[in-house]
Amino acid sequence: MARWIGRENVRKRLEALDGGRTTYAAGAVTFETADETIVVRPVFGLSHEGAYEGIVVEPLIEALFGERVVAAVLVRLGGFAVGVFEGERLVASKVGSRFVKGRHKKGGSSSGRFRRRREEQARALIEAAAETAVRVLEPWRPKIEHVALGGDRRAIDALLEDERLGWLEEKRLQRFFTTEDPRQRTLERLPYDLYAAEVETISLDSGRKGEQP
Repeated sequence: MARWIGRENVRKRLEALDGGRTTYAAGAVTFETADETIVVRPVFGLSHEGAYEGIVVEPLIEALFGERVVAAVLVRLGGFAVGVFEGERLVASKVGSRFVKGRHKKGGSSSGRFRRRREEQARALIEAAAETAVRVLEPWRPKIEHVALGGDRRAIDALLEDERLGWLEEKRLQRFFTTEDPRQRTLERLPYDLYAAEVETISLDSGRKGEQP
């Protein structure tokens, strides 16, 4: 099963490998040893390709530790956070919140009124998040290389309907950054996840257990 692992921990994990074979292809690196196979996919992609006898980590490390300019937009019903990172440094940010009622548990006419009120509150939050995203990101737009979107998928989908933010879709990362609480501290902790890599480890011993003698 694949996991997202911080880039420094990925480096330490790979330094322990000895012997084997390395293949760079299709945005991923496969390290094959006598005991296991490790597949690493950097979040920002990997252009290098090649096959090597032995463990070759340099192109991967270069990709993992390259500094990027990344916009982050996190939205949930209740709050939002928008920021710009140069490498791991947060250089611009703004957070906000709007009250959105929870779901109604009763039926009847009151349920309809409750739903309409909740929808109005949700629209107000999305509009506030969109205005904030425009103000924070537009000055950085020429420099932004990637966009990290997170929070709640439906809220983000609603945000992207704003034509002023259509360009975010073009630069969005494949990974969606889930969070329950889009606040300033959430942004400040985001670089660990931003630069994490997807790592899948396959133990050859576990595969042998299922073999017939």
